[in-house]
Amino acid sequence: MNVRQGPSLLSISIALLSTVPGAVIAQEGAASQRTFSAPTLEVQASADASEEGLSPAFAGGQVAEGGRVGLLGNQDVMETPYNFTNYTELLIEDQQAASVGDVLLNDPAVRVARGFGNFQQVYLVRGLPVFSDDMTYNGLYGLLPRQYLASEFIQRVQVFRGANTFLKGAAPGGSGLGGAVNVVPKRAPNHPLTQVTTGVQSGGQAYAAADVARRSEDGRYGVRVNAARRDGDTAVDGESRELSMTHIGLDYQGEDLRLSADLGYQDHLMDASQPNITIKSGLAIPDAPDASESIGQPWTYSESEDVFGTVRGEYDFNEAINGWLAFGLRQGEEEASFANPKVDNPNGDYKANLFDNTREDTVKTGEMGLRTNFKTGSIGHEVTLVGSVHDFESKNAYAGVQDGVSSNIYAPTSEPKPAYNYSGGELGNPGLTIKKHLESIALADQLSLMDERLLITLGARHQRIENYSYDYNTGAENTEYDDSFITPTLGVLYKLSQTISTYANYIEGVDTENAPSFVGNQAVANPGEALEPYTTNQSELGIKYESNSLGGNVSIYRSEKPTAGLDNNSIYRVLYDQSNTGLELSGYGKATQNLTLLGGVSFLDADADGNEAIGSPDTQANLNLKYDVPALPDLALDSRLIYTSSQYADSNNQQKVPSWTRLDIGARYLVPMGDDRLLTVRARVENVADHDYWASAGGYPGQGYLTVGAPRTFMLSATVDF
Repeated sequence: MNVRQGPSLLSISIALLSTVPGAVIAQEGAASQRTFSAPTLEVQASADASEEGLSPAFAGGQVAEGGRVGLLGNQDVMETPYNFTNYTELLIEDQQAASVGDVLLNDPAVRVARGFGNFQQVYLVRGLPVFSDDMTYNGLYGLLPRQYLASEFIQRVQVFRGANTFLKGAAPGGSGLGGAVNVVPKRAPNHPLTQVTTGVQSGGQAYAAADVARRSEDGRYGVRVNAARRDGDTAVDGESRELSMTHIGLDYQGEDLRLSADLGYQDHLMDASQPNITIKSGLAIPDAPDASESIGQPWTYSESEDVFGTVRGEYDFNEAINGWLAFGLRQGEEEASFANPKVDNPNGDYKANLFDNTREDTVKTGEMGLRTNFKTGSIGHEVTLVGSVHDFESKNAYAGVQDGVSSNIYAPTSEPKPAYNYSGGELGNPGLTIKKHLESIALADQLSLMDERLLITLGARHQRIENYSYDYNTGAENTEYDDSFITPTLGVLYKLSQTISTYANYIEGVDTENAPSFVGNQAVANPGEALEPYTTNQSELGIKYESNSLGGNVSIYRSEKPTAGLDNNSIYRVLYDQSNTGLELSGYGKATQNLTLLGGVSFLDADADGNEAIGSPDTQANLNLKYDVPALPDLALDSRLIYTSSQYADSNNQQKVPSWTRLDIGARYLVPMGDDRLLTVRARVENVADHDYWASAGGYPGQGYLTVGAPRTFMLSATVDF
């Protein structure tokens, strides 16, 4: 298998656009009627084909008034007893965010980490990981590229804080116990859209993208096509990246029937990227190395290529009953060569294992639901019944050598790639090693009482999980697990006024896990064994506030999560419960006519058998400020401050990772060009002080590897809106 090649997606997309029939060219949004005062998009069609459409943006345009809450569908923030935030396309564009991880840097309850032994993005929500392949795409698991998702696919990024198995089903990758991330794909807005963007950033990385959308004259049919290409060196000397993507989003809005479909392609290549770094047990955490120079060996790389798509439909049987059906597929291929350092002494000397791998994933998933509204006396009911199924197969092979590379993180040298001395399967022809089947059925009743001031959510999900593992070389079945369980929820929300709601909830999460081959450098006696799924219990209390211009949330929560590790016999099994107790405060909206704010603070006490859990800072804070300059109405300035307190890289709390603070600044300037064209120029500097820091510890349960924060990075882009 060789995925280290990819077509020019920009040329493909232009060809696709040329086939769009004239019938879908909108007439109702004439460019002469458009305003250039703010580059926002009002989208008529919803990505999930729901009747209510996409939730409108809140004041300031950076977050939305509501979003998808699993099987409950689109919910207003002020009318649901759960904690979530929906980041908009405007925020993504103004910050020149390249990936989901870049967007989630705005959330005080979230930090971005790495996968174990690879470059996969991992999102730590309330101190617990959400793997990037456990994100949902319009509510369906497993459809998005496993390692990284480009921002050009995204209309909204929705962050749900807390356990969520009842709402979304068990995550097939075994994460998501502290929260969830849902990606909403792009849809055609009400007016014609034709945008071309070019950009460059530190190191010479170049960027080009096209975004074109049309609706039919009657507004029923919509098509939106996005394509992008990134290529070149980055701000890290020695590192380069390439990304090609294209996405087509279609929708139909009928009187009773609504349909949507998506087809996406992404090819992402990383060469000589900063590796994960493990510090030897008992050794104090050393200073972070120079972030502007890659420690990665020049022959290390990671490439993933994915094709994925969904089809979704919703039908109104009458005014009280509607139903929906969704189906999705993904085919992914990966190959990589890693050499992740293990630092042996305070001077930064290290040894690294060579580890090459190939992987092929096939995902098939679907959901069917029915929702009805009725009353029993003065009590309103919205009853939802949902069934889902998820099938996953993964073919894997690996080869490598133990301690095959030696160097220093402060004075990196290029070493030759060593020869393999161990392997599993054939790199060129990986065999089936993992097969999972998940199916569930859930029932919810949202009751409204006291003139809809009191809202109660009741529900339960019956979840079944089948998990099989197979030998890399022989294909023989190693382990098998097949069991089912029920996860309930209870949520209560009371509207104290039009602007204040109080809420409480109880909800559970379910995790599945296979024993790894090694924990640190210690071999596991039961590698590959499928552990019995275990349940996380969470309770939360909170207050929500929204006026016409400002919103916010204060919440306290406590969760208990079983944690696996090695016992005295080197058996990997559940050892103890990790208890997370937290307090979160957030705010968003327009503080004044010209000042928009977004941010908050998160306090976390993550107790793991008497010690602080790995990679769980006790304080995280964010503050984003955007200022529209009154004297220059086409100019907007913004800044973002990110603070993360110290954390531990080991379970015994002997290796303390220092706190870090990062400042990013940016500007946006609008230039009318005549003939109904608009030029938007965006400039940004991230990590203004060029501070070298350890950005995260861990990201995979039980592991305390470190990642280096990005160096000072300059970004400049220009968008022409025709």
